[in-house]
Amino acid sequence: MAKIGRNEKCPCRSGKKYKHCCANVDQGAKNQLSPEQKIEVTLMNSVREIQKQAVQRRETNSELGVFFLYSTGEGDAWVLEMTGCDCIQVARNGEALEPSIYENTETIEVNWSHMFDFRNKQLEFTAYLDKSVQLLPDAPSHEISAAMRRIRKKFSKEQLSKVHLPSP
Repeated sequence: MAKIGRNEKCPCRSGKKYKHCCANVDQGAKNQLSPEQKIEVTLMNSVREIQKQAVQRRETNSELGVFFLYSTGEGDAWVLEMTGCDCIQVARNGEALEPSIYENTETIEVNWSHMFDFRNKQLEFTAYLDKSVQLLPDAPSHEISAAMRRIRKKFSKEQLSKVHLPSP
């Protein structure tokens, strides 16, 4: 299990820093999740939560493993996969979109629609379908860059290499 940094957001989703939240909880009790809690920590549940924030036009972001999710005040929301720079839009103009995400206890399969990169410290998306490029000046570029660095520190190269499975 990867170590959580003291200044990272707490994985319990309280919105507090880890050092001000669950870091004070007994280590043994903290690592034992109930079956209900294990079911709740899924990508789709995180997607539904970020979509809800986008519909309410709230700017927020969160991390789940190698995924970074964010919503904007304009009502857009995106899921970014930090190791392969793939992403998919899950809300547009305050309307939730139905993402092509399939998950089970073994794997998560996502039909990524875009890839992302940084251009002049701003997030840039390129669509896989038509190669159109859009610059997102309101994206939390600084937070995304920091998340990428944290993920590369948190997971070993071997773990990161197993994120993407070969296509059948």
